[in-house]
Amino acid sequence: MNHPAYDRHWDLIVIGGGITGAGILREAVKSGLKTLLLEQNDFAWGTSSRTSKLVHGGLRYLKEGKIFLTIESVRERERLMKEAPGLVEPLPFYMPVYGDKGPDRVTLEAGLTLYDLFALKKRHHYLSARAFKGLEADLDATSLQGGFEFMDAQIDDARLVLRVIGEALNQGGRALNYTRVTAIERDHAGCVNGVSAMDTETGETRVFHTKAVINATGTWAEKLHPSPQKGLHLRPLRGSHLFFSQEALPVNHALALMHPADNRPIFVIPWEGAVLVGTTDLDHHQDLADEPSISREEADYLMEGIKALFPNLSLTLADLLSTMTGVRPVLSRGHGDPSKESREHVVWVDKGLITITGGKLTTFRKLARDALKAARPFLSGALRGARERVFSPVPAAFTETRSLDPAALSRLYGRYGMKALDIINHSSDADLSAIPGTPTLWAELQYAARHESVRHLQDLLLRRVRVGIVAAEGGLPVMDRIRKTVAPALSWTDERWEKEIQNYAHLYRTAYSLPKGP
Repeated sequence: MNHPAYDRHWDLIVIGGGITGAGILREAVKSGLKTLLLEQNDFAWGTSSRTSKLVHGGLRYLKEGKIFLTIESVRERERLMKEAPGLVEPLPFYMPVYGDKGPDRVTLEAGLTLYDLFALKKRHHYLSARAFKGLEADLDATSLQGGFEFMDAQIDDARLVLRVIGEALNQGGRALNYTRVTAIERDHAGCVNGVSAMDTETGETRVFHTKAVINATGTWAEKLHPSPQKGLHLRPLRGSHLFFSQEALPVNHALALMHPADNRPIFVIPWEGAVLVGTTDLDHHQDLADEPSISREEADYLMEGIKALFPNLSLTLADLLSTMTGVRPVLSRGHGDPSKESREHVVWVDKGLITITGGKLTTFRKLARDALKAARPFLSGALRGARERVFSPVPAAFTETRSLDPAALSRLYGRYGMKALDIINHSSDADLSAIPGTPTLWAELQYAARHESVRHLQDLLLRRVRVGIVAAEGGLPVMDRIRKTVAPALSWTDERWEKEIQNYAHLYRTAYSLPKGP
């Protein structure tokens, strides 16, 4: 992403570079607003790169009576699959029905029928015990009565953020990472007239002028704008995941099951050549500025769920590829059980400062439009009607084959839009091969390093691509090839490279691996 010119005056400034901020930037630019996004860390550094990699309708919300949230989520899922193939892909899920545990067939049938009704497509059906057992050879067959197949969608969450930001930049929007807003500036009447911001690495400060600021900082939202609603506050909730190789956890289908300890849903999902297991739902009491990491108790909890579904596998935590932990910005009225908290969003307005928080990745477009609607009275620029699409179209048929098969081409277009052509046309056949253990191309590293505002090695390996999560030891065994591939684009000194590799290795071992200890 090109470094923007430091223009001083903007129609709108968005704070927060996760999916909500990215969506607002995109919608604002489509509406004709001169818009700047500021992010204190890296784009998608927080929750938006640490999800369960699903764009889903929220089947469990039906159980909680959240009908409208489910309808909205299902319809946005359908829209995203249509607009961004290769990035948002249909994912068949399988949920077993047991005679002695979990929900029964009638309950699941009712919920899945509604789920399909909201999508206006029938996508679920029931499988016999024999057919269901045939899906996964290692599945627990004790009291298995059968199971359901239903449909959701899968995504690379960080690439979603980056593509949405990229679409906005292509139409004149601007975005800066590693730029912290230190103050909301106001005039004598208390109305917003700008922000002070600091580059977190150089310390350089600037004032940007605007009459409208949207606070889309997720779990940090109340640091800029305390809740005006009595008894309603953000409750940071931690969700952790385990990643295994498919050799260690030989699963070929996405599975949903109820955890035997608390009857919470957890998922076992093939993703990017690995297998994801998640997620937990616990209060997060650590400093939000620190990299969140899994606890040993969470890891044991997820392993208990795996062993309930696959009791004969000899899988242990020693087989882990990596872990991943995110912190959800959930609004709370004091419910005890984290899993019963609402995933809906709120909008607060204070004389030009609009705060939006809560919500789900799937419904980011709805959040963006609600935020812009609230900001309308403060906008200095005209707000024209925006086109419906979030993503610009890409070719329906792929002809730039080179050494890539159709699935790899679709994946590339999904993650980079029409920039995929640049990646293909400026890469050798060797660079269009995959990094071992992943579907990521070496050429993607080159492109991201050159064009996507990479400041640190972790930006590249954990968010621009996902090598740090799905490759053995976070990609450290192939670091020499990584360095050789991207060094011309980054122009780091040897001393800087050694420091970046050392810092990345430390981060991988402390925040993306299993905690030390028993």
